[in-house]
Amino acid sequence: MSQITFSKNEKELIVRKIQLYFSEELQQKIGQFDAEFLLDFISQELGAYYYNRGVYDAQEALAAKLDDIRDVIYQLEQHTDFQR
Repeated sequence: MSQITFSKNEKELIVRKIQLYFSEELQQKIGQFDAEFLLDFISQELGAYYYNRGVYDAQEALAAKLDDIRDVIYQLEQHTDFQR
């Protein structure tokens, strides 16, 4: 897996959200540098866990769709004397 990175605009948005969280929930002010440092830490140390969860969810969604497709194909099958 490649390193998780964000565009400049995405990073700015996430940093603002971190600062807002600290302000509203923890009643603490956190500067932009510290918020960026925290974001980098979370991305490097925890990002893979969230990424993998997304991969697992995508696999489950795909498996469910494949089951639906198998059912539709099975319904198209016509009766013959051949056995599987």
